[in-house]
Amino acid sequence: MNQQEYLRRRLALLDKMAPGSAAILFAAPEVQRNADSDYPYRQNSDFWYFTGFNEPEAALLLIKSDENHHHSVLFNRVRDLTAEIWFGRRLGQEAAPAKLGVDRALPFSEIGEQLHLLLNGLDVVYHAQGEYAYADKLVFAALDTLRTGGTRKGFRAPATLTDWRPWVHDMRLFKSPAEIDILRRAGEISALAHTRAMEKCRPGMFEYQLEGEIHHEFNRHGARYPSYNTIVGSGENACILHYTENECQMRDGDLVLIDAGCEYQGYAGDITRTFPVNGKFTPAQRAIYDIVLESEVRAIEMFAPGRSIREVNEEVVRIMLRGLIKLGILQGDADTLFAEQAHRKFFMHGLSHWLGMDVHDVGDYGTADRGRPLEPGMVLTVEPGLYIAPDADVPPEYRGIGIRIEDDIVITATGNDVLTGNVVKDPDDIEALMAKAAAGYAS
Repeated sequence: MNQQEYLRRRLALLDKMAPGSAAILFAAPEVQRNADSDYPYRQNSDFWYFTGFNEPEAALLLIKSDENHHHSVLFNRVRDLTAEIWFGRRLGQEAAPAKLGVDRALPFSEIGEQLHLLLNGLDVVYHAQGEYAYADKLVFAALDTLRTGGTRKGFRAPATLTDWRPWVHDMRLFKSPAEIDILRRAGEISALAHTRAMEKCRPGMFEYQLEGEIHHEFNRHGARYPSYNTIVGSGENACILHYTENECQMRDGDLVLIDAGCEYQGYAGDITRTFPVNGKFTPAQRAIYDIVLESEVRAIEMFAPGRSIREVNEEVVRIMLRGLIKLGILQGDADTLFAEQAHRKFFMHGLSHWLGMDVHDVGDYGTADRGRPLEPGMVLTVEPGLYIAPDADVPPEYRGIGIRIEDDIVITATGNDVLTGNVVKDPDDIEALMAKAAAGYAS
């Protein structure tokens, strides 16, 4: 992502702001894992969206004096050669303007002394209240200084404090061509990892071993971290939607559901594939799989500008109901079962979510009774699933089967483009891929 992309975003936010206002965004704090050990640092996505800067102890201030005058101030950590020997390099103030395209940079250690001076005389402050306690403390302290200092000191506090998140999150919902390129690469790498998992899978392996194969493939292609906790659920574990223990031994005859995606340059991939541990679907597994696959294929066909997730979800549910009735898992009329929401016993989550810098990305979905019409540039997942609990009152051959199939798409002017199409999902193709890998492994 080049500097001009971040500048374009900052200018777009400034364009929405009132004259005589400032917006302030704060970096994510570091998070301790346990004694003397932090989790790998990951920047707040909103802050990253406007800066591309991945250090803690930072804040971005955008000041709009009037319609023709604005400037940006970055607060960041000072260079400290001793600290950098221990914990890594810091950008510092001298290099920040050229590197990040901001107008000036000040030490973060001075924000308490500087912020009220920069906000003095403005009318509006935009701040994400409640996101970080340390950020609220700094902003409210600055405002309090202005309010209590009085006009004798030349202080005038902004009269309005409002949230920038509705604006910013709607901006993030529409991806630029540069963002789509990165999301496409995240999808490609994630797909390669799923293919590797299919090729390496054998009865008797542990779920965490497949998790290791997946993360290995991420790393091989420059994606150091997953975009969320990897799910490798075999057998009945596939019926737990967010199963992340990944500790069980995979049995011959079971399915394994893998929900995994990499984070690449700050953007998320998100793919789910379900396949037989031994490389061959049983008739019951295949019957459920075919329903889910038909649902996913139809959903992808339908997603286009003007349609809503809600509208497509209704069609998916009807496909599932017809399939479950045919197998004897549900009894009755499809329309009646639809009205009764009978599918919720087996398909209890949404069909789609926005995808971007966060795997469950920001953006408004519309109201409960009217979904938001899709527009070009929106990126979302398509992930129908059926989960039949081990104790469900259904024919016994279907109990304990959990299947989800998930791809990522971007809405285009004429329909959509699948970002994750380079990993198989047709059951015959899955079996062929696994058989070929097993033959090569045996030889």
